[in-house]
Parts: sequence; C-alpha cells; structure tokens
Amino acid sequence: MAKSYPERIRRLERRAEAVADGFEPEPPDDSRALELLRTGVGPTVSVYCEARTGGSWHRFDDAEFERLEATLDRWLRLYGACYGVDLEGSYPVRTAAELLVDTRDIRDVAAVLTGVPER
Repeated sequence: MAKSYPERIRRLERRAEAVADGFEPEPPDDSRALELLRTGVGPTVSVYCEARTGGSWHRFDDAEFERLEATLDRWLRLYGACYGVDLEGSYPVRTAAELLVDTRDIRDVAAVLTGVPER
C-alpha cells in the first residue's frame, strides 16, 4: 500500500533537511542540480499531481499544503545553490505541477520557476 500524502511530505522534508546539512556545492554543479531535481523537486511536485488526479482527489489541509510548498521551496533553494544563486522566493506547487504537465521535464519546471540557470 502506498504511503499517505502526509507521510510522503514528511519523508521529503526529512530528505531535504539531510541534504541541506553541510550542503556546499561548487557552482556550477549541473549533475548535482539534476540529482536534486530527480530526488527532491520531482517527487515533491508528484505528491501534488497524484493528489489532484485520478479517482481519489485529495484535499490537503492548510498545514499539509504549507509543508508541501515549504518543502518544494527548500529543494529549489538547494537546486539554486548548485548554480551559486541564493533563492529566497516562494514557489507555488500548483504552478510547478502545471508546468510539469505542460513540459514533462522537471529541469524545465525548475528553470521557469526560478530563472536558474540563466539561459
């Protein structure tokens, strides 16, 4: 049986905290950025996508939704650090999900949301 959404969010939060602890990439670090997209940003956006599609539409309560967005923000800050960019903004998970549906590429999603790396 699949983990519940709150459990998945907690797992992603803990993983982001573990990665952030002592995180000091030497920019530019494209391979590390791609790893963060695959292991953090993508799975975080996927939680939202899965909750909003299919037969069992899940409504996040306010606290869950705030934690999901904060987790996405944290992953994107780590991603930005791979390019020497300090990202302090807030990025809507719904927008990220819509971009993922449109582009089918998590790298494009991160670049459009954050402007990193500059193209």
